[in-house]
Amino acid sequence: MTIKNTRKFISIAGAALVSALSINVTVAQEAANLDQLLSQLEKGKVAQNAQNRQREAEFAAKKSEQDAMLKAADDRRQQAIGLSERLELGYQENEVKLANQTDALNKRMGELKELFGVLQQVAGDTKSKFQTSVVSAQIPGREQFLDEFAQSMGASSKLASIEEIERVWFELQREMTESGKVVKFEREVVLANGQKQNSEVTRVGNFNLVANGQYLEYIFETGSVAELQRQPVSRHLASAATLSAANGEQVSFALDPTGGSILALLVQAPNLQERTDQGGTVGYIILAIGAIGLLIALERFIALFLIGNKVSRQLKSDVASDDNPLGRVMLVKDNNPNADVDTLELRLSESVLGELPKLTSRLTMIKIISVVAPLIGLLGTVTGMINTFQAITLFGTGDPKLMAGGISQALVTTVLGLVVAIPMVFLFAWLNTRSRNIISILQQQSAGIIAERSEKEA
Repeated sequence: MTIKNTRKFISIAGAALVSALSINVTVAQEAANLDQLLSQLEKGKVAQNAQNRQREAEFAAKKSEQDAMLKAADDRRQQAIGLSERLELGYQENEVKLANQTDALNKRMGELKELFGVLQQVAGDTKSKFQTSVVSAQIPGREQFLDEFAQSMGASSKLASIEEIERVWFELQREMTESGKVVKFEREVVLANGQKQNSEVTRVGNFNLVANGQYLEYIFETGSVAELQRQPVSRHLASAATLSAANGEQVSFALDPTGGSILALLVQAPNLQERTDQGGTVGYIILAIGAIGLLIALERFIALFLIGNKVSRQLKSDVASDDNPLGRVMLVKDNNPNADVDTLELRLSESVLGELPKLTSRLTMIKIISVVAPLIGLLGTVTGMINTFQAITLFGTGDPKLMAGGISQALVTTVLGLVVAIPMVFLFAWLNTRSRNIISILQQQSAGIIAERSEKEA
C-alpha cells in the first residue's frame, strides 16, 4: 500500500469514527496532515465522553422521579381494584334485592297483572279500531291516549291509574254510543277536484259519511275527510242526497255495514263504458256491426210498416194504385184486359216476383249479422286468451292482475257478440214474418185474379 492510499484509508476511517462518536459533529474539519487528524479525533473523543457522563448524570437524577411516578401509578391501580371489587359486590347485592322486589311485586299484583295485560291488549285493539272508524272524523285524537297507555302498560314500570282505566272504558262506551247515532257536524271536506271546503257532514253511526249527496271517506293518515273519487250508482247517491237533506225524519239510505269496504269495492267496479273498452278493437267491431244491423232493422221496420198500411188500404179499395205492391199487381189485370189466363198468370207472377226484392231487401244482412257477431266474439275470446298466456309466459302467475286484461277481453267480446246476435235473430224473424205476410197477400190476390179471369172465360 502506498503512502497516498494509506492517507486516504486513515481519512475515511477517521471520518467514520467521528460520525459514530458524536451526532453533533457532522462534518470533520479537513486535516492538513495525519497529526492534526489524530488531534481532532482525540478532542472529539474527549467531548463525547463528557457528553455521555452528562447524560448519565441526568438519568441518575431522574431515576428517583421515575420511581415516584411508578409508585403513584401503582397506588392508583390498587385504588381502582378496590373500587371495582366494591362495585361488583354492590351490583350482586342489588341483583338480589331486585329479584326479591320483583317477586314481592308479582305476589302483590296477583290478578292485577293479568288485568293490566288485558288492558294493554284492549287499548291496542281499540286504537286500531279508532284509526278506521268514521267516528274519528268527528272526534279526532282518541287513538293518541290509547297508544300512550298501551306503551306504558307494556313497559311494566308504571301501573295503570284509576283515571286511565276509566278513560279506556269511557272511549269504548263512547264508540258504542256514537255507532248508534246519525249526527251532522261541520267539517272541512276535500272534494274530488282537490279543493277544500267546509260542508255539513252527516255521519251514519260508524258506517258511512255523506255530504252534499256524495259519499265520503275518512283518511286516518292525514286526518282528513275526502269525497270518494268514484261514487256508486245513482240510486245509492239519491239515498245519500235524501239523507243529507233530511231534518230528523226517517229516510232510506244505502248503508255499508262493513264501514266502507263494500263501498270501496263497489265503486271500483267498471262502468258500462269501461267494460266496453275492455273488449278492445274486436269489441268495437262487434258494436259497429250491431249498430249497422239496428239501423237496417229500423229502416226495414218503417218501410214494411208503411207498405203494410198501404196494402191494407188497397185491400179495401177496388181502384188499383201504383203506390203499393198490391196496387201494382192489380194494375197488371187492368193493363191486360184481353190476355188469356196463362198469359195473365205469367204477368202476375212476374209482377209479384218484381215486388219481392223491395219487400225482402237487406233482411239477409240482418241474418248475416246475427250469425257473424258471435263468431267475431269468439275471435275476441281466442285473442284474449292468447294475450293471457303471453302474460303468464312473461310474468308468471304470481300477479293475477297481469292476466286480468286478456281474460276481460275474452269475456267481454263473447258477451258483446251474444248481445248483438240475440236481438238480431229476433229482429230478422219479426221483419221476415211481416214481409212474408205482405208477399202472401200479393200471392193470394194474384191467385184470386187468375181465378176470376178463368171463371169469366169459362
